[in-house]
Order: sequence, then C-alpha cells, then structure tokens
Amino acid sequence: MSALLPVGVIGVGALGRHHARHLASLEGVRLVGVYDANRETAARVAEEVGAPVVSEVDTLLGQVGAVSIAVPTSVHAEVGLRALERGVAVLMEKPLAATLAEADALVAAADQAGVVLHVGQIERYNRAVRAALPVVENPRYIEAERIAPYSRRGTDVSVVLDLMIHDLDLLLAFTGSPEVTDVRAVGGAVLSSHLDVVNARLELPGGTVASVTASRIGRRRVRRVRIYQDTGYLTLDLATGQATFLRVRPTWRRGTGSSLEDAVEEIVLEAPEGDALRLELTEFVRAVRGESSHGVTGSAGRAALDLALRVGAVVRAA
Repeated sequence: MSALLPVGVIGVGALGRHHARHLASLEGVRLVGVYDANRETAARVAEEVGAPVVSEVDTLLGQVGAVSIAVPTSVHAEVGLRALERGVAVLMEKPLAATLAEADALVAAADQAGVVLHVGQIERYNRAVRAALPVVENPRYIEAERIAPYSRRGTDVSVVLDLMIHDLDLLLAFTGSPEVTDVRAVGGAVLSSHLDVVNARLELPGGTVASVTASRIGRRRVRRVRIYQDTGYLTLDLATGQATFLRVRPTWRRGTGSSLEDAVEEIVLEAPEGDALRLELTEFVRAVRGESSHGVTGSAGRAALDLALRVGAVVRAA
C-alpha cells in the first residue's frame, strides 16, 4: 500500500474551508494542517476537519508534498511561488493569478521545480459539462450566461475574474482552441469599484462565435450554457447538473418531415454523480502521484486568465 500524500490548505475562508473538508476524508491523502491569516477562522475550520492549525505558511510548506491555496487573488502569485519554489505541488483557486506576468511566473516555477500546478476551474467537473464533452463537436455558436445576486465576496476583482472566467475556460475546453481571434465587450461597475456586469462577443479560429454574459447584480442565480453545432443543439444547466442534446436524427434529410420531432431526437446526457470540488481535488492528487489526470493545468489556467484580462481590457477601453 502506497504512503499517504501529506497535504495542507492555505486559506480556509469561504472556499478553502471546503477544500479542507474534502481533503480530510479523501482517499490516499493525509491532511497535515491548515493555515489562515485569520487565526479564529483557522481554528474553527481545523476543529471541523480534525486537523492542526499551522501558524506559519513556511512551516506548513515544510511538512507537505502538495497544498491547496484559496487566498485572495492579489496574493495568489506570492503564496504560490513560495510553495512551488520549495517543490510543493499547488492547486490554486481560480483565477491562477491577478496578472498574466504573475501567471507566467507560476507556470515557470512549476516547470522548473518539476511539480504539478493545477487551477481550480471547478466547472470542468460539473456533471452537465462532464456529460456534454463527449458529444461536443465543432461548435458553431456558444452562449453562456452566469448571473448571481450581489455579495461583497469576490468584489476585490471584476466580475470577469470572479464569475465569467469559468465560462471562458469552458469555451476554450469545448472548442479545443488555444486562442481567440477577436474580442468585443461592454459592461460597467454598478455596486462595486470593479466591473459588475459584462457581456463579451468572442470569435475563435474556424469561425466559432460565442456570447458570454456575467453579472453579480441579479435577483436569482443562473448558470447556463447553450451549444449549437452541425449535429444539434446542447443545453447545459450548470446549476442542476442537467444536460440535454437535441440531436439531428441520422436518417433525417433536409426538406423532409413535418415537425421538429421528425428531424431531431432529445437525448438526456448522463455522467456519474460526484461533488465537483471533490472530483477536482481527486484529479489533483492523482496528478501529484504521477497518475493519469484530467485536472486543469497551470497552462490552461493561464489561457483562461489571458482571455479574461483581454475581455476586461476591452470593456475599460470602450
């Protein structure tokens, strides 16, 4: 039986607390300890998960082989580099960093140390996304909408880095494209000092077009993606994990039939049940152990950040 992987969590606030909760019970790992700048928060979470509080980041880094980092975006690079330069694998909550230069430094540090760097783009593990990915084929048009009620949490960055980056990452995953050829966007700051609502129109190589909207001033939560392709039309409800595919019937010929049902069949897409964060952490641990993994790499996180920053820059320049 292989030894347990010693892991830690840096930052156990609203998101990091759940990282610690899962890591405390995840097979093949041992949660060595948790750290948070707020000692009361650290003590409370440590008691919840049955792990020690570690009073200094460097002390924790000296005891682990991997760490999950869920600190404010402004210090992602600072904390991440401290871990990577000590040879500790990192799962960084999204976005990878606050700037592209910081993201590049993190990716370079991971490469130099030869350790894993993953990014917490959690929607990759959403049941609807996992169900849809096998049937997504050369999308022609993608529409994503992500709306949330206002909350002070996350307003240290724009809604693009807070919310939209999830859908920008999915766009790159669905298309398999490393680049976006054209970005047009509008938006505004309404309730915070950063952008609170943004709509972006994106063009990708091959002619794929996407419309992506994110708002954190809505009355209700919406997390929805629609994908149009030659073989049919997919609807993904990321809030419920449900996905359907209106697939063009193989026997249908243009100009035949008298109703939509004659041309398409509705297929409910299925994927195994699973908590998205737990799946994300499992893939991270697999990668650290040198096993095959579907985790979101630092390079993929960098690509999503690059696109998010481009969207924000276009809005500000308008």
